[in-house]
Amino acid sequence: MTRIGVVGTGYLGRLHARILTEIPGLEMAGFVEPNDDIANEVSSSLNLKRFATVEELSAAVDCAVVATPTTSHFEVASKLLEAGCDVMIEKPITATLEEAQKLIDLARSRGRLIQVGHVERYNPAIAAVAEHLHGIRYFEAERLGVFVARSLDVDVLLDLMIHDLNLVLSLLHQSVTDVRAVGVPVLTDKVDITNVRLELANGAVANLTASRVSQERVRKIRFFGSDSYISVDTKEQEVKGYRLVDRSIQPLDIAVEKKEPLRAELEAFVACVQSREQPLVAGQDGLEAVALAKRVAAAIDESLQRFHV
Repeated sequence: MTRIGVVGTGYLGRLHARILTEIPGLEMAGFVEPNDDIANEVSSSLNLKRFATVEELSAAVDCAVVATPTTSHFEVASKLLEAGCDVMIEKPITATLEEAQKLIDLARSRGRLIQVGHVERYNPAIAAVAEHLHGIRYFEAERLGVFVARSLDVDVLLDLMIHDLNLVLSLLHQSVTDVRAVGVPVLTDKVDITNVRLELANGAVANLTASRVSQERVRKIRFFGSDSYISVDTKEQEVKGYRLVDRSIQPLDIAVEKKEPLRAELEAFVACVQSREQPLVAGQDGLEAVALAKRVAAAIDESLQRFHV
């Protein structure tokens, strides 16, 4: 039986811990959490053991989920990998490219796996449309969220848009040749809302909007191809698709088997740990998403400088 643990049981970490206790054939060994009040709540509600340190947890598990603030991902994941554990690291993989590359190199040297928590890749709606995405010329994503006092150690790029940057790279399979972006700090000292235009090597364009100061939660993605249009609501896990056949528009029959995306992601991680197959979203995918986010951040900085001039 595979033994697993969680490091960090804030909002998202508690969701991980709860789901892991429900997966058959998996032993949820326990968790690490520095906040006593949160730890006591998790221990009580899920009947889980609290470990004092990452090192103590690593000695009791085969793999672990890292759900700490982004700025500590590298430190925590390094300790787990050094101890011989496979890791699933919440997105973004790390705050810097250097840290991400060090984790990838460390995992390779230890024969360990890294999966990165770009949960949208495991969303049943995205999984259902992936095989239908041919010749996409225009990609549009709208990711809006209400303001919450968490994940404020990073800007909206690494908090929300990182999901769509990963989708652009992994679903369209093209390098990004040009980046245009604008962004505005609203409620924090970091960028809270942004619009990004990416041009890809084959001439396709991706237009992305992300906000963490919206009045509603929106997760919508649209794919436009030469002979098809597919719209995905990842929050509702709903898909609408149409294609051009003999100069007439016909609906695409795309079935979605709804499932909690985080559960699908964690089940996939456990399956990779057991089979030793590379995850759908591996460490390199996480690094490439952060690299693109850094390019977008530079474009935002440039736009802000022009605005002030």
